[in-house]
Amino acid sequence: MKQLLAILTLISFNTFAQMPKEISSELVLLKVKTGKEKVLLKENRHFEAPNWSRDGKFLIINAAGLLEKIDRKGKNLGKINPDGINTVNNDHGLSFDGKILVFSKNDKAAAPSNNSRIYVSNAEGSNPKLVTPDFPSYWHGISPDNKYLAYTAQRNGEWDIYRIPTEGGAEEKITDSKGLDDGPEYSYDGNWIYFNSHRTGRMQLYRMQPDGSGVEQLTDDALDNWFPHPSPDNKSIVYIAYLEDQKGAHPFGKDVKLRMMILETREIKDITPVFYGGQGTINVHSWSPDGKSIAFVRYTDLTKK
Repeated sequence: MKQLLAILTLISFNTFAQMPKEISSELVLLKVKTGKEKVLLKENRHFEAPNWSRDGKFLIINAAGLLEKIDRKGKNLGKINPDGINTVNNDHGLSFDGKILVFSKNDKAAAPSNNSRIYVSNAEGSNPKLVTPDFPSYWHGISPDNKYLAYTAQRNGEWDIYRIPTEGGAEEKITDSKGLDDGPEYSYDGNWIYFNSHRTGRMQLYRMQPDGSGVEQLTDDALDNWFPHPSPDNKSIVYIAYLEDQKGAHPFGKDVKLRMMILETREIKDITPVFYGGQGTINVHSWSPDGKSIAFVRYTDLTKK
């Protein structure tokens, strides 16, 4: 079973192997209170994982291994340091103060496959620096004080959550459960790391204190729940839910929906209808700075039209 889970987890990170040859991607801005959507960008290509700039003027997506900036009118503002930042996967984002860009990239210099490592750079992409020599490592969160990165990594055949100083140094394992732990993201107040885990045999949402203590389970339902993104006011989380059990994987091209939990009451509601998505839809933090909107990617398989 352990070996099967490891195989399924690796499959979940291999997005390109799952994708149809012809695909349309939509970058959608969603007002979380009203459900009103605005399609910012729709193109017949594959892009993923939107982040907001901290001034709210543009978003960052990844496509074909590069990072691109898209303004609020859907105009492509160009690639971010494509000579220095390439082979990027869908785990990337900015620090809370907007000064640091963090990204995971597939490093063939490290290994032929399963080789993601984490880098930091200045916000505009200059001076990229390797932070995690060990691999595979997939970034998801940075502490509000910029001192630590939180990420999921496979070490000795097990996927757990780690943290490491942003400037580099020794990594620290902060979860130690059987099954995949993934998607660690700091709350804006720095009090919690939110994450998803397959420790019960179904993917559910959790939170813990930044040192890994005080773990709380947040969801316990028949959906597969991934990537909890805490809101700027620390009052809610938005996450992606698969309608069917994915056996510990996070595949592309499935029936999914976005949901929101009010943390004080644990009340959950759908904030989108069911759509075609999964891997690439909402992997990383995508709240607007004012806390009013979420950015996500919806897909269409053009071979089925």
